[in-house]
Amino acid sequence: MAFRVLRLGRILSHSGAMSRCLTTVPNSQKQLPDSVVEDLRSIVGKENVSIALAVREQHGHDESYHKCFPPDVVTFANSTEEVSAIAKYCNNQRIPLIPFGSGTGLEGGVNATVGGVCVDLSKMTEILDLHQEDFDVTVECGVTRRTLNSYLRDTGLWFPIDPGADASLCGMCATSASGTNAVRYGTMRENVLNLEVVLADGRIVNTAGKQRRMKKTSAGYNLTNLFIGSEGTLGIITKATLKLYGQPEKTISAVCHFPSVQAAVDTTVMTLQCGIPIARIEFMDDVMIDACNKFSNLSLNVAPTLFLEFHGAAESLDSQVETVCEIAKSNEGSDFTWATDADERNKLWRARHDMLYACLALRPGSKAYSTDVCVPISHLPEIIVETKKDIEESGMTGPIVGHVGDGNFHVFFPVMPDDAEEKKLVNNLAERMGKRALELNGTCTGEHGIGLGKRKLLTQELDENTIQVMKEMKKALDPNNILNPSKVLFPS
Repeated sequence: MAFRVLRLGRILSHSGAMSRCLTTVPNSQKQLPDSVVEDLRSIVGKENVSIALAVREQHGHDESYHKCFPPDVVTFANSTEEVSAIAKYCNNQRIPLIPFGSGTGLEGGVNATVGGVCVDLSKMTEILDLHQEDFDVTVECGVTRRTLNSYLRDTGLWFPIDPGADASLCGMCATSASGTNAVRYGTMRENVLNLEVVLADGRIVNTAGKQRRMKKTSAGYNLTNLFIGSEGTLGIITKATLKLYGQPEKTISAVCHFPSVQAAVDTTVMTLQCGIPIARIEFMDDVMIDACNKFSNLSLNVAPTLFLEFHGAAESLDSQVETVCEIAKSNEGSDFTWATDADERNKLWRARHDMLYACLALRPGSKAYSTDVCVPISHLPEIIVETKKDIEESGMTGPIVGHVGDGNFHVFFPVMPDDAEEKKLVNNLAERMGKRALELNGTCTGEHGIGLGKRKLLTQELDENTIQVMKEMKKALDPNNILNPSKVLFPS
């Protein structure tokens, strides 16, 4: 019996807000036929299939503001072969299939808007091949970045891409994650050597060739980067071969305050122009600093602020730090706070990574509405100032944080979950922010992805021919539109 790919019924009888989403979408009592559930159990085992409401709701949302859309059934895969068998079955039956990693996305990428089957990949946690002399490692899709770095601790190597959350590494590939270290080490696009991907029809492909792990190639199309950032719409990533780096001999962190956004960004640009290989350079506005002071028990000056971090040999760091100090002072930077001790550094960066919770603490009972854009660095002061003005005039609270070394910044709006007018207001603010970025030759998202929330902006960012090519690629790889349907591209 075949099913068309459209909204499938789900059992939902629960009212009340979810812990990580604003609301749960009510659905009818209809669900997938028992025969489908039994067929899935025959593939992965009875214990690895769940139709329990709580499990389905857990897999129906990420960390974003989007409503919770539970799948009809959740399967837990233990191997690539099981993922392949699930995909083949769902494709034959025309049942939507949504991959789920750690659920830390910010644009509704895992929400099962048309129901179907969720394949949870968190049980696939093997670190398969570590080649210390070649600086690479291959991991299964359930391995998270913290788990990998813990495993690597005694090898002298590490994987530096740090989006903040302890995301799964293959999920980070699927969303083209980056984060605080991107200014030096790049994004996932620059740090993946090969991917194992299950296609919609169950075929398993290795994007750079089976077991290939070379640092460069000119052989054929770049299929690896085709799947990086595809958000589960073109295939399900089950393994990734990643670049590793030597752990820095010494690390120094610093905080510096500025009289204006312009002064902070000018310091960033001048630092990069001097060729200083700074590892992290993060911006926080005054509202964000105030929130972090209250939440993380800090006493930082409430002003536009840069968080900086330097990696390298001890003798080289001293000159780098001295140069950046001079640059900052020339832009009226003040109140330098230095942290060379690991505990001090961790306290500073923990405050940076806890900023979402700090924002929520400003309005108890609120949920997070997070958005991001990226522009050429020269336009960063302009867009941040205009965005702050827009937020202030709206009466909303919207702390700003930015990866200023690459022109990317975020706004975190604490929104009351039952206030429809407030949500509409924030939607409009976020849309205007995205359009501003496009007018400045930027993008509507530097690292959150498109998911559900930015599909409209994507059609404004890319011309009609480019969108059409994307749709043709989707149709070629997923002709029955079963893989994470309704995400990234609007239906044809």
